[in-house]
Amino acid sequence: MTFQDFNLKQELNKAIENAGFTAPSPIQESAIPIVLNGKDIVAQAQTGTGKTAAFGLPLLNMMKCDGNVETVVIVPTRELALQVSDELFKFGKFLNIKTATVYGGTAYNRQINHINNASIIVATPGRFLDLLSKKQINIDPDFVVLDEADEMMDMGFLEDIKKIFNYLKNRKQTLMFSATMPAPIKKLAEKILVEPEFITITQKEVTNTKIAQSFYVVEEYERDDALIRLFDYKNPSKAIVFCKMKRDVDRLSTYLVSQGFSAKGLHGDMEQRQREEVIRAFKGDNLEVLIATDVAARGLDVKGVSHVFNYQLPFDSESYVHRIGRTGRGGQEGSAVSIVTPAEFKSLHKIQKDVGAKIESKIVPNKSALQDKSLQQFLNNIATQEIDESVIELMDKLKDQFDLSTITYKLASILLAKTEVKGKDTIGKSKKDIEYLLQRAAKGGDRSKSRSSRGRGGSSRSRGPRNGNSNNRRRDNKR
Repeated sequence: MTFQDFNLKQELNKAIENAGFTAPSPIQESAIPIVLNGKDIVAQAQTGTGKTAAFGLPLLNMMKCDGNVETVVIVPTRELALQVSDELFKFGKFLNIKTATVYGGTAYNRQINHINNASIIVATPGRFLDLLSKKQINIDPDFVVLDEADEMMDMGFLEDIKKIFNYLKNRKQTLMFSATMPAPIKKLAEKILVEPEFITITQKEVTNTKIAQSFYVVEEYERDDALIRLFDYKNPSKAIVFCKMKRDVDRLSTYLVSQGFSAKGLHGDMEQRQREEVIRAFKGDNLEVLIATDVAARGLDVKGVSHVFNYQLPFDSESYVHRIGRTGRGGQEGSAVSIVTPAEFKSLHKIQKDVGAKIESKIVPNKSALQDKSLQQFLNNIATQEIDESVIELMDKLKDQFDLSTITYKLASILLAKTEVKGKDTIGKSKKDIEYLLQRAAKGGDRSKSRSSRGRGGSSRSRGPRNGNSNNRRRDNKR
């Protein structure tokens, strides 16, 4: 199936082509015809499956484009609001569609002025309800979309959403998208939707087979060393590193900068202006690495993210799917790397079971492996390097002092010195250790491990094979 099969407006087909879209994703293929038929829908699909186009394209096709607010999209976070607004604007640019983004932390007057000139509002619940309840805006949209409904419920917005719909009673069509369908979401759907069609995109359809998933087992104090070593070995063109806590984001971003990386953090305690600047820099290739919490990066769509690193495993499997979905977008290949401690094996086992995709166990490369890869890259660079005419004069000067062999050896030595591998030789667990830990996790052995660990001063090396470097505690000094 292609997008041409939906018989959309010519202006939309042109925007789709400019965006580089070819075949619709499963959620788009299922949802677009139903929305075009004027039906309400409840769609269960994970983030990263193309939901914005699934509701945006058919709604843009049906909009009159008469200068009034015709569509409202409600989302859980400011970042997602900006992302959805930007995507809808790109789809509707040949229809002269204008979007207004509404969220807290920004001046009211500016947002109200944007709303007065917009056809689409993309809003977070709190600020949008504030504007409606204070009668600062007067709108009567035909279409309303709830995106990431379960996320809004988790963030405590359920009552706000119910109140918002009291102000949007004349709507013709309501669309709900949610990764999960807990009871409160089902009750909300029953209240605000009229005879909806239900769409479920299965986990098999959600999991991107082009994302290579792997994990590396280390001790807690080795996380930083492992991350740097994996960066050096995998050489990502653009990477997102996910942490559980805001304090970890701040500490890790400072640490990566100290190690020579172009890196910045992103979390909810930052001012909105700072967050927008960081996202803009990351999208514009001015940052190599973005370190973020789950909430801050929800809905973030950046082209060219080659790697996602889970510095720590997330709290649940849905967050894992969301995280790894930041790479491998638009049909590209991606890599998702998780740094795991023995204490996290229960969580890892659950994620593997829930996600249904193979997460391959790997060993953190030692110095020798990294040096071998660096040397091979060095040889490849020499083979493909074109000769710049400006070096001819330099070589003539060098030949006045040295013979060609000496010049070659000296230049190669300078270049190889830059590939020096820092840190200790071996990081993390051996293959044998990992196999043992996997077997124990599968048997529910984490509880016995925890009891044994407490009896041994909290060491995770209570039983079974041990890594020969497990007594090394230099990480404590580095921190």
